[in-house]
Amino acid sequence: MIPKAEIHCHLEGSIPPSLALELARRNGLVLPPNLLDAKGHYAWTNFWSFLDAYDRVCTALKAPRDFRDVIYTYLAGAAREGAVYVEMFCSPERPAALGISYTQWLEALAQGIDDARREFGIEGRIIIICIRHLGPERAEAMVRAMLAEPHPYVVGFGMGGDEAKFAPVDFAPAYRLAHENGYGCTVHAGEVVGPESVWAAIRDLPVTRIGHGVRSADDPALMEELARRGIVLEVCPGSNVALGLYPDRASHPLHRLIDAGVRVTLNSDDPPFFHTTLGTEYDLAGLDAERLRDIARTTVEASFADVATKKLLLERISG
Repeated sequence: MIPKAEIHCHLEGSIPPSLALELARRNGLVLPPNLLDAKGHYAWTNFWSFLDAYDRVCTALKAPRDFRDVIYTYLAGAAREGAVYVEMFCSPERPAALGISYTQWLEALAQGIDDARREFGIEGRIIIICIRHLGPERAEAMVRAMLAEPHPYVVGFGMGGDEAKFAPVDFAPAYRLAHENGYGCTVHAGEVVGPESVWAAIRDLPVTRIGHGVRSADDPALMEELARRGIVLEVCPGSNVALGLYPDRASHPLHRLIDAGVRVTLNSDDPPFFHTTLGTEYDLAGLDAERLRDIARTTVEASFADVATKKLLLERISG
């Protein structure tokens, strides 16, 4: 089995239906009956109904223990597919809305990471993400909270949400604050919006990675610039096909990006919603074993883990 690593997966988006049902039962809740289809998969038809399903799944989360169980369950499953490292996108917005403090939330996530490492040998880390459409002031406040309570497992800062809202430059103060305090930075761009969103991100934010970034393939000059600067794309083919960005994997620009010299990684994004896993992404990438090992190495090199952890992970991948 090829060792794998992942740097683009959303915490709540990793909840499998079985766990969502278990959490709901534990918390005395009943999930909406139309949330699952006849096969027990999440039911949605387009991007907006996906977001709606995502939010409804999140209603099962009520207590710190729930967040521990989510990250532990994902890391355990990824480890069984050969993953040695996962960075998880985690937003403090949802626990805050539940009255869970940032400290309680982080402690719960750290417990899940520690339990998964002890039982499966996988390393997990956290990237705190702001939500783009909630605005730059909220993002900056989030960074200040992150800095006020540092944790060794919190290694980076990022941004998800609606790419069409605000501009990357609006979030420059938040990103500079994170970057100047030693946190790695990434941002979602070039997914539903074209290459201009990636240009804006790499021009105005101190990022070394782009979440998705696949629309960069529409602009040869941008691919050349990404390759020149060594900026890494967190590519999620299964997600892109499921959401209709491309009709099938054969049409996906993964190979064009690689051929252009762009550094890419393979990731699962919101795996149970898109009927994928990290292992599936590696299996369906259309690359030979050595190229897949190269991608795993690139993933670790592009990760925001500390130098000593990266060294150990690279030794495991190289075998």
